[in-house]
Amino acid sequence: MNSQQLQQLFPYLWTLPRKTGEQRAEVLLYGNQTLLESMDDKVMEQIANVAALPGLVGAAMTMPDAHWGYGFPIGGVAAFDAEQGGIISAGGVGFDISCGIRCLRSNLSLHDAEPFLHKLADKFFAHIPAGVGEEGKIHLNPHQLDEVLLGGAKWAVKQGYGNASDLEYIEENGCVAGSMPENVSELAKKRQHGEMGTLGSGNHYLEVQVVEHIYDDAVAQAFGLREGQLIISIHCGSRGLGHQIGTDYLVKLAKAANRLGIRLPDRELACAPIQSSEGQQYLGAMKAGINCALANRQILTHLTRETFTEIYPHALLETLFDISHNTCKEEMHSIDGKPRLLHVHRKGATRAFAPEHPKLPERYRTVGQPVIIGGSMGTGSYILAGSSTNQAFASTSHGAGRALSRTQALKRWTGRSLIDELQQQGILIRSRSMRGVAEEAPGAYKDVNLIAEVTEQAGLARRVAFLRPKVCIKG
Repeated sequence: MNSQQLQQLFPYLWTLPRKTGEQRAEVLLYGNQTLLESMDDKVMEQIANVAALPGLVGAAMTMPDAHWGYGFPIGGVAAFDAEQGGIISAGGVGFDISCGIRCLRSNLSLHDAEPFLHKLADKFFAHIPAGVGEEGKIHLNPHQLDEVLLGGAKWAVKQGYGNASDLEYIEENGCVAGSMPENVSELAKKRQHGEMGTLGSGNHYLEVQVVEHIYDDAVAQAFGLREGQLIISIHCGSRGLGHQIGTDYLVKLAKAANRLGIRLPDRELACAPIQSSEGQQYLGAMKAGINCALANRQILTHLTRETFTEIYPHALLETLFDISHNTCKEEMHSIDGKPRLLHVHRKGATRAFAPEHPKLPERYRTVGQPVIIGGSMGTGSYILAGSSTNQAFASTSHGAGRALSRTQALKRWTGRSLIDELQQQGILIRSRSMRGVAEEAPGAYKDVNLIAEVTEQAGLARRVAFLRPKVCIKG
């Protein structure tokens, strides 16, 4: 991206000035010059298009890890008011609805666990279904799947997957209200038939990590973190069901926009007014997708515990937090000093509630919501906490963000050489796809350390801990 087209407002906040006669709201980009110049040129075009959509409240924004996506940029944030003609867009949520990270803290140190990490890697690879087309042991009939779409992680706990105590530390307490399974196509449900409790492919993973550095002792203590501690992160979403919902509703919302005379600056921004029949249909289907993802990560948490305790019989794995980064959420935000109900689209962006927010678990109420910025399998990840200085509708970065496309990565790396290289660094990779490993090469992603640093400097979230990968299961 050519940063010369931007105007710097504050050290880590930029705007794209409007052209003469341009009909759009404000555009804000969080980041420093290095990160902004590493973004695709398409990011600036896409976020300017988002700013032209009806009913937008405030600015259309990008987070420090932003890159090109479908319709909205990944790392894009935009809020709309349903009462003021605001829209809902499938492109503003993404295809992998409610893709997110479940973070589990253990009572083990790396020193205790390291002698058995090779065995643990092999057990996880054998017991955690991962990869394109991989199915799990759970096969649900249509009625059972509808119960999943209504109940989310709460359904999973009732079926014996995990503990009720997990629910307190999941966004929306494990189940978002307003799901409408009847708005989900039979094809979407068919695709999900055997995919509950599976990781999927691409950038999804199960990763064993060690807390290598603590930035904030007080917050780390509230989060139950200490240096040398073993952590497990599970990154996945709503699998085939979520992707099919996105595909189905791009067509329906495009037809609605045409019927209602909504001028789309880009056809990928297919949308409909939130209060329209099509808008309500998509909202109900999307919430079903969110619950599917929450249930999926809850089942994977159960499978992870089963496998982990086979190797470490006295180990405990507690849910630190579970947060999604492809959603549209109905939230109250203060606008011009008055509370206002908004539909906040976060595509490749994470919600980050500040301290004292009423929706936070009591344990985290004084320090803010845990935020997880996932890196690549060779670099590391960060745990942060929501900040009271956040002006981006309580949104923040979700990961390192791609620097190279998958095609470009395949031209530079091979899976086998990467696995050997990472093993020399003490990182064990298990995957059924050498192509997939190459596509997810650490060098194909931006510098996660810089993303986390700038996220903090921009006032979006505060760094709490850095996690170094030790074992990574990839699809």
